Amino acid sequence: MKKLRLNLVFITVLFFVSLYSNTIASTSSNFIDDITNKASNILSSKDTREIKIQELVKIGENSVDIDGIGFYTLGKHRKNLNDNQKNEFKKIFREYFLKSFSTRLVEYKEAKIVVISEDIKNEKYTIVKSKLLATSDRPEVAIDWRVYTRDPSKPLIRDLIIEGLSLARTQREEFNSIIINNGGDINALFTSLKEFNKK
Repeated sequence: MKKLRLNLVFITVLFFVSLYSNTIASTSSNFIDDITNKASNILSSKDTREIKIQELVKIGENSVDIDGIGFYTLGKHRKNLNDNQKNEFKKIFREYFLKSFSTRLVEYKEAKIVVISEDIKNEKYTIVKSKLLATSDRPEVAIDWRVYTRDPSKPLIRDLIIEGLSLARTQREEFNSIIINNGGDINALFTSLKEFNKK
């Protein structure tokens, strides 16, 4: 009888773990499917380039963990920032990210992304696998989305891995190179980002 009770408890726990995992996967998959469909509709619309950029910026603000990505891209240099510098960097990076994200994406006239599967890494992260469908102008592209799922009701994108290349990691390497090439002065990175934002 004791063994039966233990088995029932074990099965119940497994059921709820499975239910929670499926909820995360479903939430992440639907989340990516939803935002890619919105982006696709924006890009294929007859709106002006400026309006498209404004709409794409809204998507970025609502679906991406910009602060999390920003501090990740600083790598080891983050620990050298004081509170004022951290606040300044968050502001500069947010503007940089949204401008870079929207102005690059707006060039795609056709962008149909199909979600393929999900891979739950742990309670905090799920990888959603997808592909950008081929067109007459470009081949099919594999895109993996690293989704932060600590709060399943509000998933956020933490990274994109395009054909195996992490965009966040690439950005971190670029930022590190700017800082190192300027004698370790992180202000050189701030200046570089500000210059980009002014263009």
